[in-house]
Amino acid sequence: MGSGSLATRPSPTAFRPPVPTPGRGRLHHAPPHLWKRTGKLRVLTIKATQTGLNDVSVQSPPDNEVSVTGAAYSFRGATTSLTNEILTSSKKITLVRHGLSTWNAESRVQGSSNLSVLTEIGVKQAEKCRDALANMKFDVCFSSPISRAKSTAKIIWQGKEEPLVFLDSLKEAHLFFLEGMTNADAKKQYPELYTKWREDPSNFHVNGIYPLRELWVTARRAWEEILLTPGENFLVVTHKSILRALICTAVGLPPERFRAIDINNGGICVFTVNKQGEAMLQALNMTAHMYSDHTYQY
Repeated sequence: MGSGSLATRPSPTAFRPPVPTPGRGRLHHAPPHLWKRTGKLRVLTIKATQTGLNDVSVQSPPDNEVSVTGAAYSFRGATTSLTNEILTSSKKITLVRHGLSTWNAESRVQGSSNLSVLTEIGVKQAEKCRDALANMKFDVCFSSPISRAKSTAKIIWQGKEEPLVFLDSLKEAHLFFLEGMTNADAKKQYPELYTKWREDPSNFHVNGIYPLRELWVTARRAWEEILLTPGENFLVVTHKSILRALICTAVGLPPERFRAIDINNGGICVFTVNKQGEAMLQALNMTAHMYSDHTYQY
């Protein structure tokens, strides 16, 4: 880092937190007796009534309130447990989308159909994922039982003795009669329904069934099944829509944010999950291995 000298630590009184002065909009520094030291962090919480700044009280955080987010105060609800119970250890989860399929290549709506299989390119993409993750040690591989994901998982897991487990909760969203149709034909024959799926997917429904809302429920079940399994390092191979749901449920996003996230064929995402079942997204849609001999170690 060089031989430069360290900066002088500022005086504790150099940056006093401001509080409003009653009856005025200006902020003035709080006197030291209103500060409370929590570890290395001085915390000042200001509570104002809805009437404005005329009635201001100062509260200190309770001594027993220690957030798993890092000793910050008032972070309750900032993260959500995916298990609602304490885990025996923290976990690392690597999520992989299946390789290119026949219906991907033909621009067809896939959904939960088992008729779409890996193309030659898709097989090579799965092999690239296997090679890119060769330095990683996984305790278990979880996969969707649908053919395109199942084949990808088998290629990645080839030669390993650890379990390969197929979960129905990792299946893709069911899209009814749209499955198998080209996107162009679906748009032409069912313009309102197709547009709803593309532009407002959380409100897309057929006969009162909302596939995306159901997918959020399925994703939460998948997280519980995965995280409550013994082990610390897991691989998950599945489909784009359920991957979006897994990511969104982990970080607290609703179904309305479904299309805010994208994952390429063979794309890799990584989560760490603490003992409280709270997830942190560490990598999203890594694809360097698709274009090079890049390997991952994390």
